[in-house]
Amino acid sequence: MIQIKNLRKRYGKMEALKGLTLEIEKGTVFGFVGPNGAGKSTTMSILATLLEPTSGQAYVGGYEVTKSPKEVRKLIGYMPDFFGVYDNLTAEEYLDFYGANYDIPQAERKEIIPQLLELVNLSHKRDAYVDSLSRGMKQRLGLARCLVHNPEVLILDEPASGLDPRARIELREILKELRNMGKTIIISSHILPELAEMCDVIGIVEEGNLVAFGRVDEIYARMQETKVLRIRLLDRFEEAMSHLRQKANVSQVTHEGNWLVVGFTGDDQQQVELFRDLAVSGFPVAAFNEEQGDLEEIFLEITKGVGS
Repeated sequence: MIQIKNLRKRYGKMEALKGLTLEIEKGTVFGFVGPNGAGKSTTMSILATLLEPTSGQAYVGGYEVTKSPKEVRKLIGYMPDFFGVYDNLTAEEYLDFYGANYDIPQAERKEIIPQLLELVNLSHKRDAYVDSLSRGMKQRLGLARCLVHNPEVLILDEPASGLDPRARIELREILKELRNMGKTIIISSHILPELAEMCDVIGIVEEGNLVAFGRVDEIYARMQETKVLRIRLLDRFEEAMSHLRQKANVSQVTHEGNWLVVGFTGDDQQQVELFRDLAVSGFPVAAFNEEQGDLEEIFLEITKGVGS
């Protein structure tokens, strides 16, 4: 449904996208994750025909975004990270306004709008003025606006930003319903666990480079190759850190109180040998255990060193 081929975008000397290439299949909920400034919004703006790339191609539904922007706009619903609302309109009037802009007949709009409000759980707010809605409600209304012309693709830039836990859960349930309707959805965030709850596939971008792509469970399995070991010492912390950093299977060592936190890429037998080596070398090890890395640690491990 969406193809991006060697996409580059420069702003003067700064290169926001550095040959980005990826493909998203129809009906997929794709999570685009990376820190602020990584290139997520730039990519989405290009897909939404709002920004021209410096080079490369991007296709939506078979249409190249720079050559066939009108056809692409019929296929997409785009919600930027910051979007305007008309405060002097009710929720129903707001959707009616955008429906009219898409040349949807009035009789059809009257049928569609109640359905959209029900989908985003705002039926009880149809007569409420937009400026009276909470942030979460405005986000859901913005999502309804994206759907007013029944697009095949939704491009949602940081839709969960600033939402409280309940509002994020409501958004997640709406996205599940849209996936069941066959929509292809691109959703961005700088928070990996937030997307892991919502998406089938994720792509991690850092400084304009795609550094990981795949199903959430596949990326998680890949990163389990790096274990997190916690070693509690009585003293000699600096010596132990220096000693560990010389080991081939140790990727990083940090000091937290009486504990050393060690990134380790070896197998179980090599882990036993590392523990034995510390003991033989005379380091006062009081405890030694392995912990499960969480999704934030996975993100940090994947992007480590990309921008250096």
